[in-house]
Amino acid sequence: MKASTGKIADTIIETARGIYGDGEIPLHRPVFTGNESKYLLGCIKSGMVSSIGPKVVEFEDSISKFTQTRFAVATVNGTAALHISLVVAGVQSGDEVITQALTFVATANAISYAGASPVFLDVDQDTLGLSPNSLRAWLERNVELKSGRAINKFTGARVSACVPMHTFGLPLRINEISRICEQYGIKLIEDAAESLGSKIGHRHVGSFGLMAAISFNGNKIITTGGGGMVLTNDKGAADKLRHLTTTAKFPHKYEYVHDQVGFNYRMPNVNASIGLAQFEQISRILVSKAKVAEIYGSSLSKIGYSLVRPIVGSETNNWLNAIILESKSQRDEVLRITNESGVLTRPIWELMSELPMYKQCQKDDLTNSAWLAARTINVPSSPVADWYGEI
Repeated sequence: MKASTGKIADTIIETARGIYGDGEIPLHRPVFTGNESKYLLGCIKSGMVSSIGPKVVEFEDSISKFTQTRFAVATVNGTAALHISLVVAGVQSGDEVITQALTFVATANAISYAGASPVFLDVDQDTLGLSPNSLRAWLERNVELKSGRAINKFTGARVSACVPMHTFGLPLRINEISRICEQYGIKLIEDAAESLGSKIGHRHVGSFGLMAAISFNGNKIITTGGGGMVLTNDKGAADKLRHLTTTAKFPHKYEYVHDQVGFNYRMPNVNASIGLAQFEQISRILVSKAKVAEIYGSSLSKIGYSLVRPIVGSETNNWLNAIILESKSQRDEVLRITNESGVLTRPIWELMSELPMYKQCQKDDLTNSAWLAARTINVPSSPVADWYGEI
């Protein structure tokens, strides 16, 4: 028997206060307990605070090793990482790029920056991520292969890429998505903005596509203040990423030589200094966040609810814990009660296909997306430094 709306709200409030204490409790805030101040001060003293500096390379190497990808290229934010990935993948003006309607707006915006049109498809209810069945069905209805290119039969546009997002750090069915994209010659770019530390089997999320974008925004699993990174196992892609994110400038002692339109997208050394210190704590952060999720799960199970958990064979970083409620009206009431109490819960995003700038885009029926959008909330999920323990 599931609990009443009031009981659900009270359980969330009591659990959050048991974890985080009194006062206003944000959805997710960073914890600085390591070498952040030391590295930041060293960076400032060196004078190398912009996009050229040793901490950028150190940070890239650390993330590359952690994710077991060959290359990592640091950017100013996760949106820039996603945009430049699309550019390097060859997405051009007039192309169509498949993604999910249930995502953060940056996913769709990055596609628009590349001059392409998003195609919004449905998600799976258990992963909150792009559904392989929806992808396959849409491609079978709408796309034909011409000289190895996926062409929309009705618009004539090339379908050049697919950008699924691993929502809240929950891995989606990326293996199936990858096989479908390969069949149609569509480049796969993972939006792994929220998923550092999540895995499928022994493989880190973000290592399945041609490229993947990670975010280090202030609310992510680790932060650089503002920052992002592109992961890839393709050397050609990595070389292009480094070149284009540095205004397409060729190395030279004093000459300014640029061979194409580039982007000023490289992460500053000052941000990488923070990120490197944060990364040194990543194992402890993941342990702490797993404990937070365990406590929520235990409390919710007593009233007939649970957190959204990863599917079999995958592992989540527990970035933002999500609960699916019975209806939109119940969701809205739980949001009202918890936020009025100072426990800052949030709804999941509005569907991209409902936003004014994307209403005209192609979409499928979005049944699961609409169902989830009306019912899903996130609860405060910050790491707790006291629970880092010994790793």
